[in-house]
Formats: sequence, structure tokens, C-alpha cells
Amino acid sequence: MATPQTVTQPDYERSAEPPEEAPFSWRAVLEIVQALALAVVISVVLNLFVVQVTEVRQRSMETTLLQNDRVIVSKIDYRLGPPMRGDIIVFNPPIDSSIPYVKRVIATAGQTIDLRDGRVYVDGQLVEIPQAHGLTQPQAPRIAYPFRVPAGEIFVLGDNRQASSDSRTFGSVPIQNIIGKVVLRFWPADRLTFFEW
Repeated sequence: MATPQTVTQPDYERSAEPPEEAPFSWRAVLEIVQALALAVVISVVLNLFVVQVTEVRQRSMETTLLQNDRVIVSKIDYRLGPPMRGDIIVFNPPIDSSIPYVKRVIATAGQTIDLRDGRVYVDGQLVEIPQAHGLTQPQAPRIAYPFRVPAGEIFVLGDNRQASSDSRTFGSVPIQNIIGKVVLRFWPADRLTFFEW
């Protein structure tokens, strides 16, 4: 007599049981919320104290920076040292304006600036910025040249000298108005540029 054999179904014929669903976890939700909160705090701290992204909204720095360029502004540079001639800065102008300005530092506290024959002189020496173009003419009668930059202030000009509202219009800028130093143009990507530190 033959012994009965057990026949097993092939794997492809077995009915698949639905997988067990993982139970809802409040702990996972809490971890996600904590990670998002931490990311927001880090972003706010970086933006307030370290770096900031700024859009160039004027044409006064052409061709160095074009309108709608995006730049990264370092907020720590001037905590470590004073602004220097040639630095490109973002600042709140000493006039009523809803947007920050982007200009180049030309003279610092104690220096005397003069505009003669469309050229810039600081302490009697001709200052030539290779990126600057156009004649540098006085703009506001209330600012008389030679102009001595007061303590705690800087004198700024746009590189596009004939299309710039700058210290020739509103005078020198208090250092506390400086937001930071432009260190990188990152947009548009094909014009990525690191500026001197």
C-alpha cells in the first residue's frame, strides 16, 4: 500500500496575504516636526548673523552686477575688520528707501574725496576702479568737494557712475547701515563669481 504524500502548492499559486500595516506612530511625526523646526531656526540664525541672499534691484553696479542678479552677503566680515576701498557692500541708504542698495566703497572715515574732471581722487590720489565706467560728476549741491568722510562713515559709488544714486546724492553712509559684504554672485549660474574676501 502506498503511503499518502503531502502535495504543496507551488509559490505562484499560494494566495498572497496582505502585508501587515505599520501602526501609526506619533513619535515619527514628532521627529519630523522637530527636524523642520531645527531647520527653520538654523536658517533664521544664518540669515540674521552670518549670510544673507540679496537680489540686486538697481542698475547702478552694471556691469559688475546686473539687475536681478542674486548675491550672497557676508554679515561677519565687518565684525572682524573695517570696510576697505573696493569692497562691494549691501546697505540701507541714509534716505527713505524700501530696498537696500548695492555699491562699492570708495573712501573710509577720515579720507578726503574730490571729484574733478569726471574722475575720483581720494586724499589727492587718483582712484581708478577697473570695473567702473562713465564720468563721476557731483550730483547734489549740498555735498561740497573736497568732502571729508566723517568718523564712523564711508563714501560709496556705483560702478555705473552715470546711472547711480550714491554718496554723491545722499552723502556718506554710517557704518551701522551696512548689512554686509558681497562675496558671491550665484545667479544666474552662468555668471557665478566669487568676489575678494
